[in-house]
Amino acid sequence: MQYMIQMNVPADEWDGMMSSFSKEDMLAMFAHMDALNQEIGAAGELVEARGLGGPSMVKTVRATDDGRAKVTDGPAAPGRILAGYWVVDVKDEDRALEIAARASACPGPGGKPGNDPVEVHAIPEGPPEVPEASLID
Repeated sequence: MQYMIQMNVPADEWDGMMSSFSKEDMLAMFAHMDALNQEIGAAGELVEARGLGGPSMVKTVRATDDGRAKVTDGPAAPGRILAGYWVVDVKDEDRALEIAARASACPGPGGKPGNDPVEVHAIPEGPPEVPEASLID
């Protein structure tokens, strides 16, 4: 079963949060994430993993009535922004939750585990089943 594991952070705190990391803190964070990626890669569970840029690197696109793209800078809505993700193919949900817990424990400033919330989304293999009765209406 595939899962997308997402780390989300407050968009309005991105710059302050990133500047609170010393060089050593940043290296510890990268080492933690690299070790996690190496582990799940060696186990054959890693499909893809990426860290993403902050709000200043986000563009939001909406189609206009004539189909053209209307582009604005920044996230579509205030709140949390996707900072990074993993797509994993694991034997069961428990393993996906275990990987998410490891990601959550990534060290933050001062080396203390961040324990940030990490979302785990199941990726269905196909479209959801639609009951035949609903197709008759």
